[in-house]
Amino acid sequence: MTPRRTVLKSATALVALSMFSPTLALADNPTPVVATFSVLGDMVERIGGDHVDVTTLVGPDGDAHVYQPTPKDAGAVKNAKVLIVNGLEFEGWLDRLSEASGFDGTLVVATKGVDAIPFGEHDEHDDHDEHGHGDEKHADHDDHDHEKHADHDDHDHEKHADHDDHDHEKHADHDDHDHEKHADHDDHDKHDDHEEHAGHDHHGHDHGAFDPHAWQSLDNAVIYVNNITAALSEADPAHAGIFQKNRDAYVAEIEALEVEIDALMKALPEDRRTVVTSHDAFGYFAKHYGLTFEAPQGLSTESEASAADVAKLITQIRDEGISAVFVESITDNRLLEQIANETGAKIGGTLYSDSLSGSDGPAGTYLDMMRHNAETLSQALGS
Repeated sequence: MTPRRTVLKSATALVALSMFSPTLALADNPTPVVATFSVLGDMVERIGGDHVDVTTLVGPDGDAHVYQPTPKDAGAVKNAKVLIVNGLEFEGWLDRLSEASGFDGTLVVATKGVDAIPFGEHDEHDDHDEHGHGDEKHADHDDHDHEKHADHDDHDHEKHADHDDHDHEKHADHDDHDHEKHADHDDHDKHDDHEEHAGHDHHGHDHGAFDPHAWQSLDNAVIYVNNITAALSEADPAHAGIFQKNRDAYVAEIEALEVEIDALMKALPEDRRTVVTSHDAFGYFAKHYGLTFEAPQGLSTESEASAADVAKLITQIRDEGISAVFVESITDNRLLEQIANETGAKIGGTLYSDSLSGSDGPAGTYLDMMRHNAETLSQALGS
């Protein structure tokens, strides 16, 4: 038999097999997934691998606070099987985008299960003894057992049995995939009985009742990863085993990084644990490691610092002898530079808060971002 005939017979057999096995023919089609911003997009790609086709709405170096959806974005959302959002009112434009696009897939709130920080709690981080620099309130963290996620270690995902509602009361019928009430996203971030918090005006900007920057805690990152894994497994059961394997490897990397960052933060001197940065995006990081973060802006980059707030911050920097301030990758840093000039503080480096850098930058992935921020703080404050 000539090679040509062999090739023709093989091709004919493959076509015939695919005709009788449509599942096989479509098995390798990646699941279309939309992630609202770059941190989520990176997590989805790590877990989904080649089995997901990820569109990230707010890409590297983008600011989700001021993002304006485009018709192209609406088209991507419409065609998505899974839409992964941060929640906690981080994406103030989500309801409008989802309604305009006619999205009818699965909505996943990555922060479901996170112990969200109320806005007022940021002011309590000045008491380092309470936090013990990450020891007292996180004494169980050193063994990285993540008690809140013990159900994931044996891969049973019991805490995701109610994943179909994705924190949306209007999606209680999601398990039959009809999504008839999906258009109402107003309660997409009522995390575990937070319904009573209708909103809170912080520095002149309505950003909900809780700090949405929960990814700034590596413990919370595990919650994000578990929620994403459960959603992808539901959307593509044929590859659930692969998603779980990727999840396990990723969580191991997260836990290893946490050991590194714990050591760096614990080594900071007692009198050099106050961080001044552009906007109030590091509350979860501060709470975990016993640091104090001060910012002239509020929780959103849309807010504007008042003259009184800036004057108060300048006085604090002088009184406490704060030697370094940190700019952010997504903000206009002229105000921080002015504060540094007036106080004599140096610019300690650039922190990444709400967005990753490009792939060639220092924060091209979520883990790179967390490592870069910790090392930048350590080098500037520890010296």
